[in-house]
Amino acid sequence: MRAMEKWPDVPECFGWLSLTRRGAWHIKGDLIEHARAVEFLGRHYRGDDQGRWFVQNGPQRVFIALDYTPWVFRFDAHSGFSSHTGIPCNDISDAFEDDEGNVLLTCGLGVGLVDDRDLAALSDHLEYDAEGRGGLHWNNGVLPLRSITRELVARTFGFVADPEPTP
Repeated sequence: MRAMEKWPDVPECFGWLSLTRRGAWHIKGDLIEHARAVEFLGRHYRGDDQGRWFVQNGPQRVFIALDYTPWVFRFDAHSGFSSHTGIPCNDISDAFEDDEGNVLLTCGLGVGLVDDRDLAALSDHLEYDAEGRGGLHWNNGVLPLRSITRELVARTFGFVADPEPTP
């Protein structure tokens, strides 16, 4: 906040950072692997009132191009779900399966894609009936696995996958 007060006219940055569907950060297409840089990005990651996601870097907002959703959820059979930034999120309220077979969840953080590398472990919590309707066994209940097309995900959940400056 002090930096924003000191330098109020720092331009917003677009086209530099992206978040992959596996929760990895890229800068200009190159993977960011430095642990402290990844931690910094995760700590300063947030959304604005227009549904654009960014990292607050001092007085500058660096907007993120999303490969799919603003959050990527990882699953561990012992500890449950956490975001790509390390935030626990076991307050799952809805579950979806898109037309490509991806599993999406909503929780207090918002909507996120389940990392495809964790689907095998999650499969013990998924069930399908004879008609192909699915459910997610979670927190002593079953959440219906609702259908959604990938095309509608951003609009349905109110986020911008490829943010641009506002005029």
